[in-house]
Amino acid sequence: MAATLDYRRRVSAADRPPVNGSLLTVLIAFVANLLIAIAKSVAAFLTGSASMVAEAAHSWADAGNEIFLLVADRKSERERDVRHPLGYGREAYVWSMFAAFGLFTAGAVVSIMHGVQELIHPEPASDFGVAYVVLAVAFVLEGISFTQAWREARKRAREAHPETVGRRPLRMVLELILNTSNPTLRAVFFEDAAALIGLLIAALGIGLHQATGSALPDAIGSILVGLLLGVVAVVLIDRNRRFLVGQAVPADIRQRILHLLLERSEVERITYLHLEFVGPSRVFLVAAVDMVGDQPEHDLAVRLRRLERDLETQDFIEEAVLTLATADEKSLLVPEQRGS
Repeated sequence: MAATLDYRRRVSAADRPPVNGSLLTVLIAFVANLLIAIAKSVAAFLTGSASMVAEAAHSWADAGNEIFLLVADRKSERERDVRHPLGYGREAYVWSMFAAFGLFTAGAVVSIMHGVQELIHPEPASDFGVAYVVLAVAFVLEGISFTQAWREARKRAREAHPETVGRRPLRMVLELILNTSNPTLRAVFFEDAAALIGLLIAALGIGLHQATGSALPDAIGSILVGLLLGVVAVVLIDRNRRFLVGQAVPADIRQRILHLLLERSEVERITYLHLEFVGPSRVFLVAAVDMVGDQPEHDLAVRLRRLERDLETQDFIEEAVLTLATADEKSLLVPEQRGS
């Protein structure tokens, strides 16, 4: 992911674990949302609650979205070929975009429309105990899913910034989730967080409906759940759009890669560096470097190609393209060097 490039060596598909953290997170979310969607649908039928209908639509949308996220995870891991020289990593953002649109249409729009209909034509609700039980069970299941997403995000945040371990964990996780190049982790995290908030809104709406006998709080609860889903969907759509059109890496990752290049004994300085995400935790690197020594053109070309291939053994670099810098070009310096 964007903030957790760890400079590991690339491993073959056979050496990779069968289920990584992101995939496990999505699978847990899918199972939880499927069970919750079924329970909420039954409760919505029995109670006639507008908030419960909204929550049922929410969970069905989330369950469907997890399928898109699973497809995104699988397709983005395909090896690059002649037709896709930079790999298939951006497939993750395409399918995650589909999931975000699904959340908006099947979740937000349906919930808001049903809430408005309930305002215009209110209907009484019953069997409130069933609704409370289903909401409580759903909260537990959603909490389990959210806990998995939180742990995965916190783990990656610590890997990215080991110097901040133990400090501001909430801020670290939120920054990582917003900026990560891993769209599946971001989607599950935001959807589960929205689900927990939505359950509280639904419980409040149903409770006020029972206490007052008016369907108004229930209908407003449905609309609020829809608005919440709409906000989450818009955020996810915008983040996927940014990575699809070409998202530059964060400044700290850029500095790390500058360090990585300057640590090479054959590299004297760097005058240009372009880094662009081409998939989850995968970047396209273009750099202009000044090589140590003053060898003939042929020998320099061989050294450049060797350095490119060496860089591409790094697990996060999809492709590296290097060119020679000229003497009049200004060097790019990492922060520590500027003060020296």
